[in-house]
Amino acid sequence: MSTLDTRPLPGALRLGWSRTRYEVRGFFRERDAVIFIFAYPVIMLAIFATVFGQGGATVGDGIPFAQYFLPGMIATGVLLSSFQSMALDIAAERDRGGLKRLRGTPLPPTAFFLGKVGQVLATSLIQLVLLLAVARLLFDVALPDTSARWATLAWVFLLGTATGAICGVGFSSIPRSAKSASAVVTPVVLVLQFISGVFFSFYQLPSWMQEVAAVFPLKWMAQGMRSVFLPDGAASLEPAGSWEHGRISLVLIAWLVLGLVAGVRTFRWQRRGDR
Repeated sequence: MSTLDTRPLPGALRLGWSRTRYEVRGFFRERDAVIFIFAYPVIMLAIFATVFGQGGATVGDGIPFAQYFLPGMIATGVLLSSFQSMALDIAAERDRGGLKRLRGTPLPPTAFFLGKVGQVLATSLIQLVLLLAVARLLFDVALPDTSARWATLAWVFLLGTATGAICGVGFSSIPRSAKSASAVVTPVVLVLQFISGVFFSFYQLPSWMQEVAAVFPLKWMAQGMRSVFLPDGAASLEPAGSWEHGRISLVLIAWLVLGLVAGVRTFRWQRRGDR
């Protein structure tokens, strides 16, 4: 005669780690998404560095195009791996009924979200390494040469990735279905890329566009990354004439908190109309 297993579940952190591994394996099974998310920033960097860098053309005070646009491509890569990927994936899982079934299991919601954020951190890190390797090997972009610059790269990357992931969770409740998710999320991502200094030199954008971009986190991620890869004198090209590390952290933390509040208040485990 069998007895029920009354042993307690593992802690949330242990379950979150297990869920992270599950999410990472699931991510790499979606080959089309993997190729787009990993290849897009690399291809865009190659295009901008090749087209605009012809004849030794430079940006500002002699900065090679590849070196100037690498920070923006790192930032947009984080946006794709975190915000866009999270918003689309959760909307699709909800539409298929996966979230509803998962909600009926003993898995704590905390472990589920830790797994999602862990997957985003893992894939974003792989993408970062890939971008740095391509920039260094193909375009001879100098990597950070001081521990302070590497530290800045680390905290901007980690804070930006966490912010993007949390905001993606909150935004995932806006699309009404998986079919409409791409139409809702993709335009937001494209507009942010165009106004945040990813495809163009930020200091050359109209002032009103700079002010609009300053409301959103992508502009600040790109600026933080520029402080890592560009010479100190390039800070004069920024609207404030400095890198504004303190303001970068405040804006990203503010969006992290906003995304967390929005996610808690609006997150749905099932489709609209389901009972």
